[in-house]
Amino acid sequence: MTEHEHDHEKTDAKLEQAKGKAKETVGRAVGNESMTAEGRAEQAKGDAREAKEKIKDVFKD
Repeated sequence: MTEHEHDHEKTDAKLEQAKGKAKETVGRAVGNESMTAEGRAEQAKGDAREAKEKIKDVFKD
């Protein structure tokens, strides 16, 4: 994986976290538990992607 691809993956992880947070917030505001749960799941997926990239950073050097 090139440095550019690695940076892109980090950005995608942050974007996924932000989308999940927004979906969770809207779900809570409108009382939609399903949407709230989907948002939490998206955030968790983004968190996992970010953690994976951090691990790659540790072993990159």
